[in-house]
Amino acid sequence: MFNIINTMSIDIGVHLKAVRQMFGLSQRELAKRAGVTNGLISLIEQNRVSPSVSSLKKVLDGIPMTLADFFTLDLAGRPPVFFAREELADIGTGSVELRLVGGGLAKRSMAILHERYPAHADTGEEVLTHPGEEGGVVVAGRIELTVGGESRILSRGDAYYFKSSIPHRFRNPGREECEIVSASSPPTF
Repeated sequence: MFNIINTMSIDIGVHLKAVRQMFGLSQRELAKRAGVTNGLISLIEQNRVSPSVSSLKKVLDGIPMTLADFFTLDLAGRPPVFFAREELADIGTGSVELRLVGGGLAKRSMAILHERYPAHADTGEEVLTHPGEEGGVVVAGRIELTVGGESRILSRGDAYYFKSSIPHRFRNPGREECEIVSASSPPTF
């Protein structure tokens, strides 16, 4: 029987345990899903048995995950998932605060922003245009959003979504700070 451990440079047991935990599964739950005993899962994770290709495939089917995904998943190089406020880069200008979530992540396919507009602040006299789409939800305060010559004042709980190639600008008309959580794709910063 072909033995994976002898041909691979990763620690199968440690890797399986990390993958199982990443998916939030107990040994018992994974065993139940895969149709094997939880003792087998335990023995593999402790490196007390070397699973055959077919045995490991059966265990991974319980996640579900392919053998290729299992062996190519870089658990050590996983990008961060959680970000403290002080880790969010402020890419705003003037008094407008635009905090970018995961700014240091490579190959992001979207940008998520936590935006703050003090009273009477705006994105500038010039309208903004860029490729893609953007949307957001007003969390606190009010914002006047102008998109393609049409303006509307949005309040807490109101939302927007538009093609970013249409000229647009944001302005806080009120006396209190406006807070927005937004996303755009593709990321422009």
